[in-house]
Amino acid sequence: MHDARALIEMGAEAVRRLARRGYSLDLSELESLQSRRNQNIRSADELRAESKRVASEVQQTAKQGGDISKLKERARELKDQIREIDAGQEQVEEQLRDLLLSIPNLPDDAAPDGDSEEFAVEIRRVGTPPAFAFEPKDHVDLGEATGILDFARATKLSGPRFAVSRGAGAALERALATLFLDLHTRRHGYVEHAVPYLVTRKTMTGTGQLPKFEEDLFKTGVADRELFLIPTAEVPLTNLYADEIIPPTELPLALTAHTPCFRSEAGSYGRDTRGLIRQHQFAKVEIVQMVDSADADATLETMVGHAEACLKELGLAYRVVKLAAGDTGFSAQLTYDIEVWIPSQNTYREISSVSNFGTFQARRANIRTRGEDGKPKLVATLNGSGLPVGRTLAALLEQCQQQDGSIVLPESLFPYLGFRRISADGTPEA
Repeated sequence: MHDARALIEMGAEAVRRLARRGYSLDLSELESLQSRRNQNIRSADELRAESKRVASEVQQTAKQGGDISKLKERARELKDQIREIDAGQEQVEEQLRDLLLSIPNLPDDAAPDGDSEEFAVEIRRVGTPPAFAFEPKDHVDLGEATGILDFARATKLSGPRFAVSRGAGAALERALATLFLDLHTRRHGYVEHAVPYLVTRKTMTGTGQLPKFEEDLFKTGVADRELFLIPTAEVPLTNLYADEIIPPTELPLALTAHTPCFRSEAGSYGRDTRGLIRQHQFAKVEIVQMVDSADADATLETMVGHAEACLKELGLAYRVVKLAAGDTGFSAQLTYDIEVWIPSQNTYREISSVSNFGTFQARRANIRTRGEDGKPKLVATLNGSGLPVGRTLAALLEQCQQQDGSIVLPESLFPYLGFRRISADGTPEA
């Protein structure tokens, strides 16, 4: 969420930057609403001051035995006028808030031009995609052939875009999540959290999921209580500090959590609807940091490295790209995508997005710290996937498959699994 005054002061610069992400800022509408808001505040203040003077005159005149009928009539008129202005002010405030909530974050000038993944700039490639002497299978066929993934029974339970893992598959999911958490807590300095999976509308609004992306959220409720299933642990982790002032000595805050994530994935289609790539429910380890705004750029680079470390531990081939301004998420200023190699598709696919939100989310959620002068100021927030379990499992199965249908697993998983190979019939083998 933006400060209306800041956008108006930026003027053409704000219009230019938002246009890079395909958003047309109506500066005249914003200025009109802000002007009406300010005028209403001034008028209400003047009327309240007069009302206070009239009330004082009523008391003094009454003490002196004078006629107070006209003064009382004026007092009633002032109350009616104040009530009318306040009602109008509520409408203007709501219109202004709705407009500000709909305006995406200003993209960083470091983001390349463009409006799709085609305009992303490759930063680096790590590892060599495996070369197979046979036609590699996709993770769906591998998972079903070994019996460690069951999509048919998941569909029976919940409909399409769900999965059941079993045996070595379920153990592998648990091992991946634990490996990621251990990396982030023991090596990268994050504090693990267990958070609610159901949150309020205010919480969803704080990180930018609402109001824009309501159609992509699962919602539930009891009686008049409305709750949303989290699409990512970013939502509860960031909002833990909503409406708080974090002491500067506690920054940076580095938080992580392993949670299920729930997304309707409205509008997705084609190859992504098959298998584990794009599901309604999936597990993910999330990393979040809150820092002084001056440290945000450097923290973004560090967090990309934290997400990369997970893939390096598994020996998976991947690349890092910088997203174009028009392809950057609603709340983000700048985003790096980490894309893992998927052999069956002969391409790299996104497995982690790491973003710098600047003070955008902090303003919406009212998360502050104190500057050197002791006055409150907004923190910067950042987050990234570190990593999603399902997509990592898909890449792992495909990159580590053998000609006989077995899967040879990375050595880093052995302490968590107790086996190094999944045979073609799904049997774990040491």
